Amino acid sequence: MQRNENYHDMQNKQNIMKLREILDTLPPFCKEYFRSISDRTSSRTQLAYAYDIRVFFEFLHETNPICRKMDIIDFPISLLDDVTRQDIEEYLSYISLYEKEGQEHTNTERGKARKLSALRGFYNYFFQIEKIKKNTAELVPSPKLHEKAIIRLDPNEVAILLEQVENGDKLTEKELQYHNKTKVRDIAILTLLLGTGIRVSECVGLDIKDVDFENDGIKVRRKGGYEAIVYFGEEVREALLDYMEERTHIIPETGHEEALFLSIQNKRISVRAVEKLVKKYASRVTSLKKITPHKLRSTYGTSLYQETGDIYLVASVLGHKDVNTTRKHYATMDETRRRQAANAVKLKSDK
Repeated sequence: MQRNENYHDMQNKQNIMKLREILDTLPPFCKEYFRSISDRTSSRTQLAYAYDIRVFFEFLHETNPICRKMDIIDFPISLLDDVTRQDIEEYLSYISLYEKEGQEHTNTERGKARKLSALRGFYNYFFQIEKIKKNTAELVPSPKLHEKAIIRLDPNEVAILLEQVENGDKLTEKELQYHNKTKVRDIAILTLLLGTGIRVSECVGLDIKDVDFENDGIKVRRKGGYEAIVYFGEEVREALLDYMEERTHIIPETGHEEALFLSIQNKRISVRAVEKLVKKYASRVTSLKKITPHKLRSTYGTSLYQETGDIYLVASVLGHKDVNTTRKHYATMDETRRRQAANAVKLKSDK
């Protein structure tokens, strides 16, 4: 009997197949590098690296007279030694804005830093095994990253958002047609995201069996593939129970029987669909903030940190492997707390 594959296993398979397609368009020596990182990086990360390295080779093919004479798949590994620091710096400038197949692509400083990081890992591997003589990518400094303000919903905005999902009074007539069918589901999704801080990928990957009402917890698959239990409160519990009652009357499409959250087509809801529904409701609440599922995660993390002051607890609940990642995101809140401490201790009693 064939085992039913869960959402994450299927996503992993899709990533592996896409990775193979991309590697077939790159020089053969690239496969050696990706084999070397296959056991310590996720298929999603490998796929992102492959896309980034392909963009680099496409840049060389388009801008370098010698490379233009060859197909990318025929590039020799010696080409890596021929590439100069200036070539890589021009590449980083090029990806600020470029066109491919009639579509514009842009990269901010963070996008450039990620692509340079992928290139550094690529170069470093072949340099360490002595297949190239120069580690040129390491010579190029990373773009300076400017700190971004954390965008989150204020408590009153959270309440207004959930009320909007409940009554839909600011939706268009067309949107209201769908709202009548999806209201209970949408309330459950938004309440779950706001009440647990899970990632949107973790949300859409939930199966019915992953919800445990006896212990008020859900089993999620974290980044890196490990599983964790995330606990929820009474508001999340009520929203999930309401949806579960509705869910029992829905007949899913074949292959989607285990999925917790279903689309209008009765298939497992997609990340893109959740992003769109969050945008739809949030745009009626605030026009000044671009709210995404990740911003709901930040909202939860902020509330939890304000209530507990425990950065290690926040890191654990959010699934951050490195507490410094959490600390970086909530550093501004630490500053606020330190300022408040200045007036917390009275030196003279009031008369």
